[in-house]
Amino acid sequence: MSLVIDIRLDRPGFALDAAFTSPGGVTALFGRSGAGKSTLAGLIAGLSKPDRGRIVIDGEVLVDRAAGVFVPPHRRRIGSVFQDGRLFPHLDVRRNLLYGAWFAGIAKAAPLGEIVELLGIGHLLDRRPATLSGGEKQRVAIGRALLMRPRLLLLDEPLAALDQARKDEILPYLERLRDETRLPMVYVSHARDEVVRLADRLVVIEAGQVVASGPIAEVTSRFDPAGTSEPAAVLAVTVAAIDGVHGLATLQFAGGSLRVPAGRLTPGQRLRLQIRARDVAIATAPPDGLSILNVLPATILDMTRIGPSAVGLRLDCAGTVLVAEITRLSAETLRLAPGQAVQAMVKSVSFGRASAD
Repeated sequence: MSLVIDIRLDRPGFALDAAFTSPGGVTALFGRSGAGKSTLAGLIAGLSKPDRGRIVIDGEVLVDRAAGVFVPPHRRRIGSVFQDGRLFPHLDVRRNLLYGAWFAGIAKAAPLGEIVELLGIGHLLDRRPATLSGGEKQRVAIGRALLMRPRLLLLDEPLAALDQARKDEILPYLERLRDETRLPMVYVSHARDEVVRLADRLVVIEAGQVVASGPIAEVTSRFDPAGTSEPAAVLAVTVAAIDGVHGLATLQFAGGSLRVPAGRLTPGQRLRLQIRARDVAIATAPPDGLSILNVLPATILDMTRIGPSAVGLRLDCAGTVLVAEITRLSAETLRLAPGQAVQAMVKSVSFGRASAD
């Protein structure tokens, strides 16, 4: 699937001017509340019209204001899931699910049994929405959208109304949906950990403007000289081994390996891992007598001054890009420069549960 967006929408006190392309996978629309993410999602779904511009999916023009083209929502084959689920309270879960295919006029809906198994909602089919938890309601809403056989699934802040426990409940299902169905998704969120865990591409929106767009690892590793964003490396890792004696897991990635608390990890699991720039320290020689477990040989790719007192480093670690943020004083004292060999000391990482294989 390809998605091409180039639109302009003017409203009193707010203007949305967005242009980007995506080849498919999971595209995250990311930014603060009020940035324009949900407005853009509504334009993609067909809930409103832009003042100018075009929206194209898989070569089909859905909107072209200059040419007078506007495909209505029910003909776009976009499955939409919103923050509140929007289930019908008078219907049980089974009939809520089947409504999606009926409304879309799909002659042959996606197999109900497959979707029920994928989302783990078989035990809910005879229950009414009022008896469901927030996470269960969202899984049913996703199932209803999938029964439409959409070519694109649009999720607009689907976890924003849930507490952390319910988010932890539903995120593995979203990962499984991404990995097993390969259905293209547009995922709207202001939660960085969610998009790092799920997205392939990141579109950053600020005050109605697209300020960055590209593969997630590339966008998150960029330094903003003004210091308004927090850069991080995003790594795809595999759990290679578990040290039960010390409670540590060894994570393998293209640039080497890391040891982290094992938690519930098991050998063979794959997951996304985020290493923030502030959690990487730099040494010019292999350190001795250090409590930090993860020290990786690296080469400085480039350096960016951040504000009055900090410097951002992008590091090449055997083909994997890491980032570090240190003080200007440290950079000058160590006489750091692009091309220099250093040791990257990783103090902390963050990650979620593994994706399905």
